[in-house]
Amino acid sequence: MPERHATLPPGSGPAERAAVAPPLPGPAAGPWIDTHCHLDEFEAHAGRDYQDRVRADAARDGVAHCVVPAVELGNMDTVRALAHRHGDSYALGIHPLFTGRAGDGDLDALARALEQHAQDPRLVAVGEIGLDFFVKDLDPERQAHFFREQLKLARRWKLPVILHTRRSVDKVLKGLRDVGAEGGIAHAFNGSLQQARAFIDLGFKLGFGGAVTFDRALQLRRLAAELPLESIVLETDAPDIPPHWLYVTAAEREAGAAPARNTPGELPRIAQVVARLRGTTADALGRAVHANSLAALPRLAALVPGAPARD
Repeated sequence: MPERHATLPPGSGPAERAAVAPPLPGPAAGPWIDTHCHLDEFEAHAGRDYQDRVRADAARDGVAHCVVPAVELGNMDTVRALAHRHGDSYALGIHPLFTGRAGDGDLDALARALEQHAQDPRLVAVGEIGLDFFVKDLDPERQAHFFREQLKLARRWKLPVILHTRRSVDKVLKGLRDVGAEGGIAHAFNGSLQQARAFIDLGFKLGFGGAVTFDRALQLRRLAAELPLESIVLETDAPDIPPHWLYVTAAEREAGAAPARNTPGELPRIAQVVARLRGTTADALGRAVHANSLAALPRLAALVPGAPARD
């Protein structure tokens, strides 16, 4: 069955797209795990009450758990506190986009934080770490240094990693082979089939989110449809990477439309799209990605309600 938005005429605006968002799956399809959500950013947008409302709305729609990754030293305490406040989990790390303003002392501080919170059951990974070759003014050598040192920290504490791989998949894979890792998730994966298989061979799951809802994302949708089901996890990257029905184009923003803001509550609808691409039900996909998320981030098993039993 094609996605409902596929029938929209060219030039449809954000209101028309939002009106044809996929329906929420039934309650039997959950509980859903958003394996990548920058929940801390919602407070910066509109305050703590708004942040709490976003999380409560997601819970109402079946998202039982969010993994909240840090991006720099300055928000590590924030994501930890958020995870404890909402019953979620967190990861600690330095994002490649923040390596330009991070000092070498930040790696020492991260090492101390991982040691301090090593026994915190809500600390489930080192992340978000990796490489980004899309942004041109970032030093690739400095990025690589931070990436490799954080891989070493993850190995020291036997934690999986949450990876950022934009325009950098092959270099990230090389780092994993050189340094090693305890598995984890290649977040917002958008590589080739060969690269996907390389991550799978290294014990990683691949994160799919809002980008897969766009009809023009042919390669990504093909991967979501054809990769082994046991290799897939779901994410929103909220408030970033909005799905098709929330997306606002540059022209629409120039005309006065508010920028799109994704939320973790969109995860079940994204799951509907992935299920349709695979020719399966949201219930069956939900059971699989729940198990996959726990396999990728083993500490989740003690935190997240179990998936529904099979019929």
